[in-house]
Amino acid sequence: MTPKALLYKDRFFGNSDTLLLISNNCLYYRHVQGKKVLVVTNNTVAPLYLDKVTDALTRGNPNVSVENVILPDGENYKNMDTLMKVFDKAIESRLDRRCTFVALGGGVIGDMCGYAAASYLRGVSFIQIPTTVMAQVDSSVGGKTGINHRLGKNLIGAFYQPQCVLVDTDTLNTLPDRELASGLAEVIKYGLIRDAEFFEWQEQNMHKLMARDPRAFAYAIKRSCENKAEVVSLDEKESGLRATLNLGHTFGHAIETGFGYGQWLHGEAVAAGMVMAVDMSYRLGWIDDSIVKRVHNILQQAKLPTAPPDTMTVEMFKSIMAVDKKVADGLLRLILLKGPLGNCVFTGDYDRKALDDTLYAFCKS
Repeated sequence: MTPKALLYKDRFFGNSDTLLLISNNCLYYRHVQGKKVLVVTNNTVAPLYLDKVTDALTRGNPNVSVENVILPDGENYKNMDTLMKVFDKAIESRLDRRCTFVALGGGVIGDMCGYAAASYLRGVSFIQIPTTVMAQVDSSVGGKTGINHRLGKNLIGAFYQPQCVLVDTDTLNTLPDRELASGLAEVIKYGLIRDAEFFEWQEQNMHKLMARDPRAFAYAIKRSCENKAEVVSLDEKESGLRATLNLGHTFGHAIETGFGYGQWLHGEAVAAGMVMAVDMSYRLGWIDDSIVKRVHNILQQAKLPTAPPDTMTVEMFKSIMAVDKKVADGLLRLILLKGPLGNCVFTGDYDRKALDDTLYAFCKS
Protein backbone atom coordinates (compact mmCIF):
# COMPACT_ATOMS: atom_id res chain seq x y z
CA MET A 1 0.00 0.00 0.00
CA THR A 2 1.20 3.51 -0.83
CA PRO A 3 1.33 5.78 2.24
CA LYS A 4 -1.59 8.20 1.83
CA ALA A 5 -1.77 10.09 5.11
CA LEU A 6 1.19 11.55 6.95
CA LEU A 7 0.73 14.06 9.76
CA TYR A 8 3.56 16.09 11.29
CA LYS A 9 1.31 18.05 13.59
CA ASP A 10 3.87 18.56 16.33
CA ARG A 11 6.70 19.50 13.98
CA PHE A 12 5.28 22.56 12.26
CA PHE A 13 4.55 26.13 13.22
CA GLY A 14 1.60 27.46 15.18
CA ASN A 15 -1.49 25.52 14.11
CA SER A 16 -0.15 24.40 10.72
CA ASP A 17 -0.51 20.74 9.71
CA THR A 18 1.03 18.89 6.78
CA LEU A 19 -1.00 16.00 5.39
CA LEU A 20 -0.84 13.68 2.40
CA LEU A 21 -4.35 13.65 0.87
CA ILE A 22 -6.18 16.10 -1.39
CA SER A 23 -9.78 14.95 -1.74
CA ASN A 24 -10.96 14.18 1.81
CA ASN A 25 -13.37 17.01 2.54
CA CYS A 26 -13.06 16.52 6.31
CA LEU A 27 -9.47 17.77 6.17
CA TYR A 28 -10.59 21.22 5.00
CA TYR A 29 -13.34 21.96 7.49
CA ARG A 30 -11.18 22.78 10.49
CA HIS A 31 -9.02 25.15 8.42
CA VAL A 32 -11.70 27.11 6.53
CA GLN A 33 -12.53 29.88 8.94
CA GLY A 34 -15.51 31.58 7.30
CA LYS A 35 -18.01 30.92 4.54
CA LYS A 36 -16.04 32.21 1.54
CA VAL A 37 -13.03 30.62 -0.16
CA LEU A 38 -10.89 31.86 -3.04
CA VAL A 39 -8.93 29.17 -4.90
CA VAL A 40 -5.87 30.59 -6.68
CA THR A 41 -4.53 28.33 -9.42
CA ASN A 42 -3.16 28.44 -12.96
CA ASN A 43 -4.28 27.41 -16.43
CA THR A 44 -2.25 24.19 -16.28
CA VAL A 45 -3.47 22.89 -12.92
CA ALA A 46 -7.07 24.13 -13.07
CA PRO A 47 -8.30 21.59 -15.67
CA LEU A 48 -6.77 18.77 -13.63
CA TYR A 49 -7.69 19.53 -10.02
CA LEU A 50 -9.85 22.64 -9.59
CA ASP A 51 -13.18 20.78 -9.70
CA LYS A 52 -11.91 18.14 -7.24
CA VAL A 53 -10.80 20.75 -4.73
CA THR A 54 -13.96 22.81 -5.14
CA ASP A 55 -16.05 19.69 -4.52
CA ALA A 56 -14.00 18.78 -1.43
CA LEU A 57 -14.48 22.29 -0.03
CA THR A 58 -18.25 22.33 -0.54
CA ARG A 59 -19.37 18.69 -0.21
CA GLY A 60 -21.56 18.39 2.88
CA ASN A 61 -20.96 22.05 3.64
CA PRO A 62 -23.48 24.10 1.64
CA ASN A 63 -22.70 27.25 3.61
CA VAL A 64 -19.27 27.55 1.96
CA SER A 65 -19.06 29.37 -1.38
CA VAL A 66 -15.96 28.98 -3.55
CA GLU A 67 -14.60 31.51 -6.04
CA ASN A 68 -11.54 30.98 -8.16
CA VAL A 69 -8.97 32.95 -10.09
CA ILE A 70 -6.97 31.21 -12.82
CA LEU A 71 -3.59 32.80 -13.50
CA PRO A 72 -1.18 32.20 -16.38
CA ASP A 73 1.40 29.50 -15.67
CA GLY A 74 5.10 30.25 -15.27
CA GLU A 75 7.80 32.03 -13.29
CA ASN A 76 7.67 34.96 -15.74
CA TYR A 77 4.18 35.76 -14.40
CA LYS A 78 5.25 35.90 -10.75
CA ASN A 79 4.97 39.69 -10.61
CA MET A 80 2.84 42.56 -9.35
CA ASP A 81 0.61 42.68 -12.41
CA THR A 82 -0.42 39.04 -11.97
CA LEU A 83 -0.77 39.44 -8.20
CA MET A 84 -3.30 42.23 -8.78
CA LYS A 85 -5.59 39.73 -10.51
CA VAL A 86 -5.91 37.91 -7.18
CA PHE A 87 -6.77 41.12 -5.35
CA ASP A 88 -9.22 42.11 -8.09
CA LYS A 89 -11.10 38.83 -7.73
CA ALA A 90 -11.11 39.01 -3.93
CA ILE A 91 -12.48 42.55 -3.90
CA GLU A 92 -15.03 41.90 -6.66
CA SER A 93 -16.23 38.84 -4.70
CA ARG A 94 -16.51 40.96 -1.53
CA LEU A 95 -14.39 38.58 0.50
CA ASP A 96 -14.08 39.59 4.15
CA ARG A 97 -11.49 38.94 6.83
CA ARG A 98 -12.96 35.51 7.62
CA CYS A 99 -12.32 34.24 4.09
CA THR A 100 -9.72 31.62 3.21
CA PHE A 101 -7.39 31.66 0.22
CA VAL A 102 -6.33 28.30 -1.22
CA ALA A 103 -3.14 27.95 -3.26
CA LEU A 104 -3.60 25.12 -5.77
CA GLY A 105 -0.45 24.63 -7.85
CA GLY A 106 3.32 24.75 -7.72
CA GLY A 107 5.75 27.14 -6.11
CA VAL A 108 4.78 30.20 -8.12
CA ILE A 109 1.09 29.87 -7.21
CA GLY A 110 1.92 29.13 -3.58
CA ASP A 111 4.21 32.14 -3.27
CA MET A 112 1.75 34.54 -4.92
CA CYS A 113 -1.35 33.24 -3.14
CA GLY A 114 0.45 33.36 0.19
CA TYR A 115 1.60 36.92 -0.39
CA ALA A 116 -1.92 37.92 -1.46
CA ALA A 117 -3.30 36.33 1.74
CA ALA A 118 -0.71 38.15 3.84
CA SER A 119 -1.66 41.48 2.26
CA TYR A 120 -5.42 41.31 1.61
CA LEU A 121 -7.27 43.16 4.38
CA ARG A 122 -3.91 43.01 6.21
CA GLY A 123 -4.03 39.23 6.46
CA VAL A 124 -6.47 36.37 5.85
CA SER A 125 -6.14 32.62 6.29
CA PHE A 126 -4.73 30.46 3.52
CA ILE A 127 -4.17 26.80 2.71
CA GLN A 128 -1.43 25.34 0.51
CA ILE A 129 -2.21 22.45 -1.86
CA PRO A 130 1.11 21.96 -3.69
CA THR A 131 1.03 19.94 -6.91
CA THR A 132 4.73 19.83 -7.87
CA VAL A 133 7.73 18.16 -6.28
CA MET A 134 9.33 21.58 -5.74
CA ALA A 135 6.33 22.84 -3.82
CA GLN A 136 5.69 19.62 -1.88
CA VAL A 137 9.24 19.27 -0.55
CA ASP A 138 10.13 22.93 -0.12
CA SER A 139 8.24 26.06 -1.11
CA SER A 140 4.87 25.24 0.48
CA VAL A 141 6.48 24.63 3.87
CA GLY A 142 7.78 27.42 6.07
CA GLY A 143 5.76 30.52 5.22
CA LYS A 144 7.89 32.30 2.63
CA THR A 145 5.67 34.17 0.18
CA GLY A 146 6.36 36.78 -2.48
CA ILE A 147 6.88 37.89 -6.04
CA ASN A 148 9.82 38.71 -8.28
CA HIS A 149 11.16 42.09 -9.34
CA ARG A 150 12.88 42.61 -12.67
CA LEU A 151 16.12 43.27 -10.76
CA GLY A 152 15.97 40.20 -8.55
CA LYS A 153 14.02 37.11 -7.53
CA ASN A 154 11.69 37.09 -4.50
CA LEU A 155 12.73 40.59 -3.43
CA ILE A 156 9.13 41.53 -2.53
CA GLY A 157 7.24 39.34 -0.06
CA ALA A 158 6.41 38.39 3.50
CA PHE A 159 6.78 35.57 6.00
CA TYR A 160 3.23 34.27 6.38
CA GLN A 161 2.31 30.78 7.56
CA PRO A 162 -0.47 28.72 5.96
CA GLN A 163 -3.15 27.15 8.13
CA CYS A 164 -2.25 23.80 6.63
CA VAL A 165 -0.39 22.16 3.76
CA LEU A 166 -2.19 19.35 1.96
CA VAL A 167 0.13 17.17 -0.10
CA ASP A 168 -1.22 14.44 -2.37
CA THR A 169 1.49 12.46 -4.13
CA ASP A 170 -0.98 11.41 -6.83
CA THR A 171 -0.70 14.92 -8.30
CA LEU A 172 2.85 14.06 -9.34
CA ASN A 173 1.47 11.61 -11.89
CA THR A 174 0.49 14.54 -14.13
CA LEU A 175 3.78 16.41 -13.65
CA PRO A 176 6.04 16.78 -16.72
CA ASP A 177 9.44 15.06 -16.43
CA ARG A 178 11.31 18.36 -16.45
CA GLU A 179 9.24 19.71 -13.53
CA LEU A 180 9.75 16.48 -11.62
CA ALA A 181 13.53 16.68 -11.99
CA SER A 182 13.52 20.36 -11.02
CA GLY A 183 11.95 19.58 -7.66
CA LEU A 184 14.54 16.93 -6.91
CA ALA A 185 17.19 19.65 -6.68
CA GLU A 186 15.67 20.74 -3.37
CA VAL A 187 15.54 17.15 -2.13
CA ILE A 188 19.26 16.78 -2.91
CA LYS A 189 19.95 20.05 -1.11
CA TYR A 190 18.64 18.74 2.22
CA GLY A 191 21.07 15.84 2.11
CA LEU A 192 24.02 18.08 1.34
CA ILE A 193 23.45 20.68 4.05
CA ARG A 194 22.28 18.63 7.03
CA ASP A 195 21.28 15.01 6.36
CA ALA A 196 24.08 12.82 5.01
CA GLU A 197 22.05 9.66 5.60
CA PHE A 198 19.26 11.06 3.41
CA PHE A 199 21.78 11.94 0.70
CA GLU A 200 23.09 8.38 0.74
CA TRP A 201 19.50 7.12 0.45
CA GLN A 202 19.05 9.36 -2.59
CA GLU A 203 22.18 7.96 -4.23
CA GLN A 204 20.72 4.48 -3.86
CA ASN A 205 17.15 5.42 -4.84
CA MET A 206 17.37 8.23 -7.41
CA HIS A 207 16.33 5.78 -10.14
CA LYS A 208 13.12 5.09 -8.19
CA LEU A 209 12.38 8.80 -7.83
CA MET A 210 12.96 9.34 -11.54
CA ALA A 211 10.58 6.45 -12.23
CA ARG A 212 7.96 8.11 -9.95
CA ASP A 213 7.91 5.24 -7.48
CA PRO A 214 5.15 6.27 -5.00
CA ARG A 215 6.79 4.73 -1.94
CA ALA A 216 10.11 6.43 -2.70
CA PHE A 217 8.43 9.78 -3.24
CA ALA A 218 6.36 9.52 -0.07
CA TYR A 219 9.57 8.96 1.88
CA ALA A 220 11.47 11.76 0.09
CA ILE A 221 8.67 14.25 0.73
CA LYS A 222 8.34 13.25 4.38
CA ARG A 223 12.09 13.43 5.03
CA SER A 224 12.42 16.76 3.20
CA CYS A 225 9.54 18.31 5.14
CA GLU A 226 10.96 17.06 8.43
CA ASN A 227 14.32 18.65 7.62
CA LYS A 228 12.80 21.97 6.64
CA ALA A 229 10.36 22.03 9.55
CA GLU A 230 13.13 21.48 12.06
CA VAL A 231 15.17 24.38 10.68
CA VAL A 232 12.27 26.81 10.26
CA SER A 233 10.87 26.09 13.72
CA LEU A 234 14.20 27.36 15.10
CA ASP A 235 14.54 30.37 12.78
CA GLU A 236 11.25 31.29 11.12
CA LYS A 237 12.30 34.76 9.88
CA GLU A 238 15.70 33.66 8.52
CA SER A 239 18.00 35.50 10.89
CA GLY A 240 20.72 32.88 10.42
CA LEU A 241 20.09 29.14 10.51
CA ARG A 242 17.22 29.16 8.00
CA ALA A 243 19.50 30.75 5.40
CA THR A 244 21.36 27.44 5.17
CA LEU A 245 18.33 26.08 3.32
CA ASN A 246 19.41 28.29 0.41
CA LEU A 247 22.47 26.31 -0.69
CA GLY A 248 23.05 27.19 -4.34
CA HIS A 249 20.21 29.70 -4.38
CA THR A 250 22.34 32.86 -4.56
CA PHE A 251 24.00 31.60 -7.74
CA GLY A 252 20.73 30.06 -8.89
CA HIS A 253 18.64 33.20 -8.44
CA ALA A 254 21.25 35.12 -10.42
CA ILE A 255 20.81 32.61 -13.24
CA GLU A 256 17.02 32.95 -13.17
CA THR A 257 17.17 36.73 -13.15
CA GLY A 258 19.97 37.11 -15.69
CA PHE A 259 18.82 34.41 -18.10
CA GLY A 260 15.16 35.46 -17.85
CA TYR A 261 12.45 34.25 -15.48
CA GLY A 262 10.99 31.00 -16.75
CA GLN A 263 13.79 30.16 -19.17
CA TRP A 264 15.20 27.73 -16.64
CA LEU A 265 13.04 26.18 -13.93
CA HIS A 266 13.92 27.13 -10.37
CA GLY A 267 15.34 23.70 -9.54
CA GLU A 268 17.47 23.68 -12.67
CA ALA A 269 19.03 27.00 -11.67
CA VAL A 270 19.49 25.82 -8.07
CA ALA A 271 21.20 22.63 -9.30
CA ALA A 272 23.77 24.63 -11.27
CA GLY A 273 24.07 26.99 -8.30
CA MET A 274 24.79 24.11 -5.94
CA VAL A 275 27.57 22.90 -8.21
CA MET A 276 29.07 26.39 -8.10
CA ALA A 277 28.74 26.59 -4.31
CA VAL A 278 30.35 23.15 -3.96
CA ASP A 279 33.15 24.18 -6.32
CA MET A 280 33.82 27.30 -4.23
CA SER A 281 33.75 25.25 -1.02
CA TYR A 282 36.39 22.96 -2.51
CA ARG A 283 38.56 25.89 -3.62
CA LEU A 284 38.46 27.19 -0.04
CA GLY A 285 39.72 23.81 1.18
CA TRP A 286 36.55 23.20 3.19
CA ILE A 287 35.52 19.89 1.56
CA ASP A 288 37.32 17.10 -0.24
CA ASP A 289 36.94 16.21 -3.90
CA SER A 290 34.83 13.13 -3.20
CA ILE A 291 31.91 15.39 -2.27
CA VAL A 292 32.37 17.37 -5.48
CA LYS A 293 32.18 14.15 -7.50
CA ARG A 294 29.15 12.85 -5.61
CA VAL A 295 27.25 16.09 -6.20
CA HIS A 296 27.97 15.95 -9.93
CA ASN A 297 26.94 12.31 -10.09
CA ILE A 298 23.61 12.66 -8.29
CA LEU A 299 22.60 15.75 -10.29
CA GLN A 300 23.39 13.91 -13.50
CA GLN A 301 21.26 10.98 -12.30
CA ALA A 302 18.43 13.46 -11.76
CA LYS A 303 19.00 14.92 -15.25
CA LEU A 304 19.73 18.36 -13.83
CA PRO A 305 22.24 20.96 -15.11
CA THR A 306 25.71 21.08 -13.60
CA ALA A 307 26.75 24.45 -15.07
CA PRO A 308 25.02 27.78 -15.75
CA PRO A 309 23.85 28.83 -19.23
CA ASP A 310 26.60 29.98 -21.59
CA THR A 311 25.07 33.45 -21.72
CA MET A 312 25.80 34.12 -18.04
CA THR A 313 28.88 36.30 -17.49
CA VAL A 314 30.92 37.06 -14.38
CA GLU A 315 29.62 40.62 -14.38
CA MET A 316 26.01 39.42 -14.60
CA PHE A 317 26.51 37.15 -11.62
CA LYS A 318 28.19 39.87 -9.56
CA SER A 319 25.67 42.61 -10.31
CA ILE A 320 22.64 40.43 -9.57
CA MET A 321 24.16 38.80 -6.48
CA ALA A 322 24.89 42.28 -5.10
CA VAL A 323 21.14 42.77 -4.47
CA ASP A 324 20.56 39.28 -3.07
CA LYS A 325 18.51 39.12 0.14
CA LYS A 326 21.47 37.63 2.00
CA VAL A 327 23.62 40.74 1.48
CA ALA A 328 24.17 42.50 4.83
CA ASP A 329 25.91 45.88 5.08
CA GLY A 330 27.21 45.44 1.56
CA LEU A 331 28.69 41.99 2.30
CA LEU A 332 27.53 39.02 0.24
CA ARG A 333 26.98 36.06 2.54
CA LEU A 334 26.88 32.59 1.03
CA ILE A 335 25.87 29.08 2.07
CA LEU A 336 28.88 26.82 1.56
CA LEU A 337 29.68 23.24 2.51
CA LYS A 338 32.30 22.78 5.21
CA GLY A 339 33.53 19.51 6.71
CA PRO A 340 32.01 16.07 6.20
CA LEU A 341 28.93 15.60 4.01
CA GLY A 342 25.83 17.07 5.66
CA ASN A 343 27.54 20.15 7.12
CA CYS A 344 27.42 23.74 5.89
CA VAL A 345 27.98 27.34 6.98
CA PHE A 346 26.25 30.63 6.26
CA THR A 347 29.05 33.17 6.13
CA GLY A 348 30.56 36.28 4.62
CA ASP A 349 33.97 35.32 5.95
CA TYR A 350 35.61 33.75 2.91
CA ASP A 351 38.42 34.52 0.50
CA ARG A 352 36.94 36.67 -2.29
CA LYS A 353 39.42 35.15 -4.71
CA ALA A 354 37.69 31.78 -4.33
CA LEU A 355 34.40 33.35 -5.43
CA ASP A 356 36.08 35.02 -8.41
CA ASP A 357 37.83 31.79 -9.37
CA THR A 358 34.53 29.89 -9.28
CA LEU A 359 32.74 32.50 -11.38
CA TYR A 360 35.50 32.57 -14.01
CA ALA A 361 35.61 28.76 -14.05
CA PHE A 362 31.92 28.58 -14.96
CA CYS A 363 31.61 31.67 -17.18
CA LYS A 364 33.19 32.39 -20.56
CA SER A 365 33.64 36.06 -19.70
